[in-house]
Amino acid sequence: MLPSDKELQWTDSAVRQMNIDYSVCQALSYTDATEFALLIYDICCQWSLHFTERVSKSKFLSLCEGINITPAVGKFHLGAHIKECFFLFSLNFMEGSGQVDGEVMETLWAVLNKVSGMTRAMSGYHRQEMLDDYMNDGNWKKFVWSSKF
Repeated sequence: MLPSDKELQWTDSAVRQMNIDYSVCQALSYTDATEFALLIYDICCQWSLHFTERVSKSKFLSLCEGINITPAVGKFHLGAHIKECFFLFSLNFMEGSGQVDGEVMETLWAVLNKVSGMTRAMSGYHRQEMLDDYMNDGNWKKFVWSSKF
């Protein structure tokens, strides 16, 4: 039986962040020997504030001992934040981040604009199949073209 909301003592902030909390804990659980993790998220400046506190209070979340998570905001989204976020969460100033922009998901979704008009009138299942086929075709083309270099 699942615990009640009173047992979990969820705040509004914790409820809003629970999906990303779970995702991060699950992703990091697959990296046994990692001491450092660079986590890039559109609102990492707010999400990271009480992350370890939320994990320690949860019965369902856990982190590896001694892992150091460095929060960052992608370069595109950082421009919409307040100026205090820039120096604290910019990838330009993070040691070990290289020249990553932190916006890979948005660039993958952009190609779907070509088929988005066609999928509007489709059923949910048909839309999913169409998008899957389109993305798989794109992945195949990248694979074939990468062998030419």
